[in-house]
Amino acid sequence: MKRIYMDHSATTPVDSLVVDAMLPFFSEIFGNASSLHSFGTEAAEALSLARKQVADAIGALPEEIIFTSGGTESDNLAIRGVVPFNEGKKHIITSVIEHPAVLNTCSFLESLGHEVTYVPVDVDGIIDVKVLEESIRKNTAIISVMHANNEVGTIQPIEEISGIAKEHNIYFHTDAVQSVGKIPVNVDDLGVDMLSISSHKIHGPKGVGALYVRNGTNISPIVFGGNHEKGMRSGTENVSGIVGFGKAMELAAERLSEDSVHMTRMRDSLISRVFDTISDVRLNGHPSKRLPNNVNMSFKYAEGESMLMLLDMQGVAVSTGSACSSKSLKASHVLSALRIEDEFIHGSLRMSLGRENTMDDIDHMVDALQETITKLRAMSPLADR
Repeated sequence: MKRIYMDHSATTPVDSLVVDAMLPFFSEIFGNASSLHSFGTEAAEALSLARKQVADAIGALPEEIIFTSGGTESDNLAIRGVVPFNEGKKHIITSVIEHPAVLNTCSFLESLGHEVTYVPVDVDGIIDVKVLEESIRKNTAIISVMHANNEVGTIQPIEEISGIAKEHNIYFHTDAVQSVGKIPVNVDDLGVDMLSISSHKIHGPKGVGALYVRNGTNISPIVFGGNHEKGMRSGTENVSGIVGFGKAMELAAERLSEDSVHMTRMRDSLISRVFDTISDVRLNGHPSKRLPNNVNMSFKYAEGESMLMLLDMQGVAVSTGSACSSKSLKASHVLSALRIEDEFIHGSLRMSLGRENTMDDIDHMVDALQETITKLRAMSPLADR
């Protein structure tokens, strides 16, 4: 059976060139980067190169890159790290559709006495910038708004928000985990103070990422130990992972234009063909201000988890916008924020494309989806007979 992977927003396969770059650091160049002897120096030099590769890909300086374990830690470091340097400022602004790494961090800080404003979005997932600006207080410490949404792919007006943040002298962080490698990301163009990246979303290894911190931005570490990463992230560096991350960032920057054109073509074809062949369907997220690889659609009379499992049986891997537990079916907080109608909200699928997908994969996906929807609607008591 042909297997097709269309869940690249969850993770990506590691590029063979990334694997090649990493391999020597498991057995040949194995030193601790903090050691003073030649083994340590070799590892430290590899970290320096990777730091430059990451920085160059986003228009930053190498010294502005802090290596972390991934996007979640980067988000935590950005938001929780700002708090100690803003005594008396206990207000945070974010959006209602952020990744749980941001939302749960904000919830934790609320339990410690901080106040959080969750700014709404419109039906396409674009944040209400007017409400955001009106939410600013004298004690606002940080604004954190994701660059592109992980579920529906909507791209936020980060440049506009950064201008507002600067006008009010407030730190601004963006989670760019989904946008790096898909669309141009330049920290100066965006105007952000901090930016989160994850390696495994761009064909790099899991368990490594980075937080960009603009020079002059004051943050405190959240992990304590040695003086690794200039004291900002203690713990022996994952040299092999960081080397792979650096190579993945270099490749992502080199291939950005080609990958974007390729994925946009497949995305638009998939959307068009689904609308042409399946009834009672809607596209979730902004129709044009969205990531080139993201297709999130909802189908009437078909439940998301059932679609996912039936498609998996046909060799197609996707994800669903609804979260299912053994006791209840809970709608995605993102789709709920977009005010998706009840008859659609539990029937969503996220199909996220990658550079290795082909137009043949799109054909196979549409055929499998048609078969799946037909089967589920035949069993639904709500569908027309």
